[in-house]
Amino acid sequence: MHSFGYRANALLTLSITILAIICGMASFSDNFNFPSPSATIQVLNVNRFQKISNGDDEVSLTLNITADLESLFTWNTKQVFVFVAAEYDTPKNSMNQVSLWDGIILSREQAKFSFRTTNKYRFTDQGSNLRGKKFNLTLHWHVMPKTGKMSADKIVMTGYTLPQEFR
Repeated sequence: MHSFGYRANALLTLSITILAIICGMASFSDNFNFPSPSATIQVLNVNRFQKISNGDDEVSLTLNITADLESLFTWNTKQVFVFVAAEYDTPKNSMNQVSLWDGIILSREQAKFSFRTTNKYRFTDQGSNLRGKKFNLTLHWHVMPKTGKMSADKIVMTGYTLPQEFR
């Protein structure tokens, strides 16, 4: 006859093995999800465009952000981290990226949204490089699953230009 300790060990080992197999299957099933998110971002107004005391350029924008990220959610999705970034180049750096807004989406019901906002974080450039600058607004997302590897992607929206003069 087997002792209680032996039986408990066998039961625990079986339980952990089954849990590992289920987690592996959940992670593997995400490979069959082909999301098709959509988003648009409009710059409604340049509220403030100025040179601040240390000589850097600073911009405040009013944005209209509309997105449908429902297809990113599967039964294995815990949450989705979303952020909007302004991306532009300067003579010193080939890629500058400034986060303007971010949020965490916890459920499929919250994944379809449309709202107006000013940039949550300061849009500043170290130097005087923003006057008349063309830039892209990019919606980035990071899908955080309950089990498995994280995935990330983005939608780039082009064709934005800052004014030539400070306001």
